[in-house]
Amino acid sequence: MADTMDFAPDFDAPIEYMRRTREYYLALGYDNPYRWAHYVDAPFQPLKKPLKDSVVTLITTAAPYQPDKGDQGPGAAYNAAAKFYKAYAGDTSVDHDTRISHIGYDRKHTTATDSNTWFPLPLMRAFAKQGRFKLAPNFFGAPTNRSQRVTLEVDAPDILERCRADGVDAAIVVPNCPVCHQTSTLVARHLERNGIPTIVMGCAKDIVEFAGAPRFLFSDFPLGNACGKPHEPETQRVTLDLALKVLESAVGPRTTVQSPLRWNDDGDWKLDYNNLERMSAEEVARRRAEFDKVKQVALKQRQVAGVA
Repeated sequence: MADTMDFAPDFDAPIEYMRRTREYYLALGYDNPYRWAHYVDAPFQPLKKPLKDSVVTLITTAAPYQPDKGDQGPGAAYNAAAKFYKAYAGDTSVDHDTRISHIGYDRKHTTATDSNTWFPLPLMRAFAKQGRFKLAPNFFGAPTNRSQRVTLEVDAPDILERCRADGVDAAIVVPNCPVCHQTSTLVARHLERNGIPTIVMGCAKDIVEFAGAPRFLFSDFPLGNACGKPHEPETQRVTLDLALKVLESAVGPRTTVQSPLRWNDDGDWKLDYNNLERMSAEEVARRRAEFDKVKQVALKQRQVAGVA
């Protein structure tokens, strides 16, 4: 009987990023598995005023383009030199060149040719002009920090103070890589605990829910595409519109809504990201050598930035 059912294949489910990441780094030879942030409960702050009267900001893990830091363009290899380690602000009234070469997005199934998939500021400006909300004067960059302590004690409070200075009423938080999703959720929790409603737009469902996001719009897309499909403005518009509806309508914490959009018909892209079953021993060894080099570059960047 089961053979006649029109079931989806077992692999066509949200990727288990925490499990794959753990197994991946164990295979590379790092025998101290990363401990992901985990909360059972979540803070929750309803909107204090109608969305159309609310000042909304964007919080991103994308980095400003730095011409002196090597290749950061479409399809660039992982570039630790382009990382940032302190929160930053940018004027929302103008365009910005933000990149994601410094983080582990899905480089096989997306090439980072359309920044609107990870940095929805232009669309947010358009929505604000339509009267959907009031756009805050600044957006903010949240460092993708593997140290939860630094995120909780330094970066999240810094972003909160910046939001307060701008009179922010709500925040759209957009992560990209696996650790970005943790960082973004911790920042969202801190803002909610201090009176600012948030909506996380992301692609790593297990990480965001494990950390206890107050509100979460899940797009089952390759990492780096939390705001819609590249070069498909309509999917981007639908995704942001849905995020705003979740921001408005959620009645309690840990609200997750899954976007109805699909990346492709068969979902086979989910079989590739950091999947050891699809890597040869030679490929694992090559990645280990590359990762060792990346770690040294990142260490130097942290020392220059003065970050512990």
